Amino acid sequence: MRKYISKILIIGIPIVAAFILLYPTYDASKLEAMKQKVLNEAKRDTSATDSLALIEKFEDKYGKDLESAKSKRLKLGLDLRGGMYVTLEADIVKLIEESALKESVDDIFNQVIEKTRQDAKNSDESVIKIFLRNFDKIARPKGKSLISYFDVGDLRDASEDKIIDRLNKNAENAVDQALEVIRQRIDKYGIAEPTIQKQGTRRILLELPGVNNEVEMRKLLQTTARLEFNLVKNNREIVRAFYKIDQLLSGQAKRAKIMGIDTTKESAKSGIDTNNKANKTEIAELKTKEEKKQEETKSEKGKKENQQAGEDSLKSQSSDTNAANVTADTSNPYAGLSENEARKRYVEDHPFTSLFTTYYIAPGNERNSQPISYTLKLEQYPEGEYNFLIPSESLPKFNLILERPDVKALIPYDLKIAREAKPDQRILKRSQQKFYNFYALKKEPELTGEYVTDARATFDPTTNQPEVMMSMNSEGADKWARITGANIKKRIAIVLDDQVYSAPVVQNKITGGSSQITGMADVEEARLLEIVLKAGALKAPVQIIEERVVGPSLGDDSIRSGFLASGVAFALVVLFMLIYYARGGIVANISVLLNITLVVAILSAFGGTLTLPGIAGIILTIAMAVDANILIFERIREEFYRGRSLKSAIDEGFKKALTAVIDTHLTTFITGLILYLFGAGPIKGFALTLMIGIICTLFTQIVVSRAIIDISIIHGATHFNFGQPKNLRT
Repeated sequence: MRKYISKILIIGIPIVAAFILLYPTYDASKLEAMKQKVLNEAKRDTSATDSLALIEKFEDKYGKDLESAKSKRLKLGLDLRGGMYVTLEADIVKLIEESALKESVDDIFNQVIEKTRQDAKNSDESVIKIFLRNFDKIARPKGKSLISYFDVGDLRDASEDKIIDRLNKNAENAVDQALEVIRQRIDKYGIAEPTIQKQGTRRILLELPGVNNEVEMRKLLQTTARLEFNLVKNNREIVRAFYKIDQLLSGQAKRAKIMGIDTTKESAKSGIDTNNKANKTEIAELKTKEEKKQEETKSEKGKKENQQAGEDSLKSQSSDTNAANVTADTSNPYAGLSENEARKRYVEDHPFTSLFTTYYIAPGNERNSQPISYTLKLEQYPEGEYNFLIPSESLPKFNLILERPDVKALIPYDLKIAREAKPDQRILKRSQQKFYNFYALKKEPELTGEYVTDARATFDPTTNQPEVMMSMNSEGADKWARITGANIKKRIAIVLDDQVYSAPVVQNKITGGSSQITGMADVEEARLLEIVLKAGALKAPVQIIEERVVGPSLGDDSIRSGFLASGVAFALVVLFMLIYYARGGIVANISVLLNITLVVAILSAFGGTLTLPGIAGIILTIAMAVDANILIFERIREEFYRGRSLKSAIDEGFKKALTAVIDTHLTTFITGLILYLFGAGPIKGFALTLMIGIICTLFTQIVVSRAIIDISIIHGATHFNFGQPKNLRT
C-alpha cells in the first residue's frame, strides 16, 4: 500500500505543482479583462469624479491581486505579445570630443576622432580602446600626447594614465546615466514589464511590450535629459491650493451623487431596466452596497495611514496649538460617528489630500514635524514648511487628478508638482512599503545642468556618511553663489526629467563652484545622485541604431501559428505512439502532456519569457520526450523476445535504456547551454525552453512513465501491450 501511494505522489505532485505555478497566469488574464471592462465603463461615465471612483474601487478590491498575478505569470515575448525592440547606443566618440580642451583641438585630433568614429561603427570593441589605438597611430608620430588635448588638473600629478582612467569612467557613467534616464521615462510612460539592460560597453537593449507608436517612443527615448535645480516651495500657498482641490472634488462628487439618485428615480418611473446589459456583472459588483461596507474595513495600508494621520493631526492640533502657531478649530465635524464612518466621511470630504500625509514644520524648529489635517479653515494654515508623503498605491489617482484642467487652474501658475524618483529608503527598509516624497517646485529653474562639470560620490571624513561632491564651471559658480546666498535655509531640488533625486537644504552661501551634498540614506543613493548630476556634465547623446515594431495582430498570428504547430506536432506524436505502442503509447502520451505543462510552469516560476523560438523549443521537447520512451519501450520488447516475465522485462528495459537516454539528453543539453551562453535574443529563448524541456523529459519519461506502469502491475495486471506480438504480452 505504501509503495502504491508513493507512485501516486510521484504523478500527482508535479501535476498539482504545475497548476499552482500556472494559476497566476490565468488569474492575471482574468483580472486584466475585468480591468479593461472597468476602464471602458469609466470612459463612458459622464462625471470625471465617478470615473475616478470606479477605477479606485477596482484598485481597492483587485489592485494588489492583479499586481501579484502579473509578477508571477508567464511572460510573453514581443514576437507573441506585440511591441517594440530598440537598441540604443551612447555616442562615446562625441563624449571624447567634448572632453577635450576646445583651445587645444586641431586637425590632428579631428583626424583621430573621425577615424575612431568610422572604426566604432563596425566594431563592438570599447570606443576608448579604439580611440587610443588611433591616437597612437596618427597623433603620437607627430609629437602629440594625450596631455596636449585633455585637462590634467594638478600639473604636479599629471599623467596619461589618469586621463585614460577618467575617459573610461566618463564613458561608463554616460551609459549608466542614459540607463537611469530611460528607465525613469519608460516608468512614466506606463509600459508594463519592460526589459531594459546594458549590452556591451556602450549599448542599451529595450524590449517594450504593447508599444506600437514608433514615432512617439523614438521621441521619448532620444530627447536630451534635462537637469535642473528648482527652488522648493512647500509653503502655505500650496497647502491652500490642495485645500481648494478637496473642495472642488468633494463638491462635484456630492452633486453627481444627487444627480445619480434623481436619474435612478426617473429610470424607475419610465420602467427602464438598467441591468439588462450583458458582460457587466463584474462592474456592477464593484458598485454594490456590500462592497462599500467591505471597503470601509479593507482599505489599503497606505491609505489607512494617511487617513489616520489626518485624524491624529486633529488631536495634535487641538492639544498643541502653540507648536503650529495657529488657533485650531475645536469643533469636530465627525463627532458622534464610529471610527469607520468618520474615516469614510473624511475621505469623502477630502478626496485629494487623503491620498497623502502632510507634515508641518514650524519656523526655527526644523527637527520637529507634526501631521496636519485639512479640516482647518483656509486662513488657519500657518506659514512655514510642509512635507508631503504619498504611498505608491495612491500615485495613479494622484497623477490623474493633477492632470485635470480644473485642478491645474487651482495650482499657482508659477509652481509645479514633482515626486521623488525613488521611494523613501528609510521607510522602505523599515516597513518594506513604498512611500514617495513629493514637492511643489518653482517652474522656472534657478540653474540648469549645463554648468555642472563633475560629480563624485564619496564619504564625509568626519561622519563617515555618504555624500556627493559637485563642481561647476566659472560661470555656473558665480550663478550658484548668488542663488545659494539668496536662499539660505531653503531647499533646492535636483531634478532630472521632472523627477526629484534630492532636495538638500542650503546651509550657507556656496562660492567657488564646489558643493557638498549630504543626507543620503546609503551609498547607492549617493551613487545614483552622482549619475544624475553628471547628466548635465557629460555630453554623450543616445542614438537609436536598431528598432523593430511587432504589431499586436502579428503577435496574435504568431501565437495562433505557434499553438497550431505545437498542436499538430503533439497530435501526430500521440497518434503514432498509440498505433505503434498501444497501451505503452498511452503512458508515453500522458508523460509528454505532463512534460509540456511542467516546461511552461517552470518557465513561469523563474520569470522566463515565452517567445516564438521558445515554442519551437517546446516542439523539439515533444520529440525528445517520445524519443526517450521509444528507447525504453524497444528495450522492453527486446526483453520480451528473450523470454523474460512482464515485471522482469520492464525492470531490464528501463535499466538498460537509461544510459542511452541520459547520453542523448545530456549532449543536447550541452548544446542548448552553449546556445544560451553565446546566443542572443531569439536564440536564448529557444535554448532556455530546450534545456528546461530536457530536464523535465528525464523526469517524466523515466520516473513518471515508470510510476504509471508500476501502478498497473500493483493492481494485478498480468500483461502490458507495448506493441509486441500477442504471444509475448504476458
